[in-house]
Amino acid sequence: MAMADMRPPIESGCPDGFQYMHPTMRRNFGLWKYHTDPKPGVLRHVAESGEEIFTVKVGTQRILDIFSLRELTSIGDEFADGYIRFTIRSNVEYYVTDESKVDPLIEAVEKLGYVVGGTKNSVAAMSHTQGWLHCDIPGTDASGVVKSMMDELIGEFKAWNMPNRVHITTSCCQINCGGQGDIAINIQHTKPPKIDHAQVSNVCERPSVVARCPVAAIRPAMVDGKPSLEVDEKKCICCGACYP
Repeated sequence: MAMADMRPPIESGCPDGFQYMHPTMRRNFGLWKYHTDPKPGVLRHVAESGEEIFTVKVGTQRILDIFSLRELTSIGDEFADGYIRFTIRSNVEYYVTDESKVDPLIEAVEKLGYVVGGTKNSVAAMSHTQGWLHCDIPGTDASGVVKSMMDELIGEFKAWNMPNRVHITTSCCQINCGGQGDIAINIQHTKPPKIDHAQVSNVCERPSVVARCPVAAIRPAMVDGKPSLEVDEKKCICCGACYP
């Protein structure tokens, strides 16, 4: 690629997503007339120009290994002109202009063990934190909770049985992630922290612990003549921010 063709770097923000959109979507940006729902997991968009494009929504796990990514993108190369989009709820969306390719695409992803759905009045894929993988304060790992719940709800992801579309979120604590849904499931510690005063003065960075508490429930204290900490259990929300 010539230097003149390269996108100039920017110091902040995301790259312009317009360059990654399917050509049909770029041509008709802001000019869509209506859309229909041919079947669960499939949207049909019709532009004022008369052009059509189909979106096929595929549910995936939150963290994808390189082999799964290659499988999913290979399907995009074969059926969707090489265009694929990852959504905030861990779905993969394929864009197809040839209606005859919709069913073969669905057959290909289902053969790999993925599911198609999450549109109209269904249970959408769950939005969740990644817990212990990237955070230092979770009460538990949200991934396991999401897996067990979606095992039970997978039929509702693939069907249109709900009164309306349902968004479920999970979070590993009360103060950072999660909560942006119709049903929010927050998983947290159940007890205030207990302080080992004999160790605090040797291993604990007390100002950092005090600063991490979002409700000012931890404050410096002198115990047996040594600097330590104390917890106001009436204020504590058991978020776990002080545990690291």
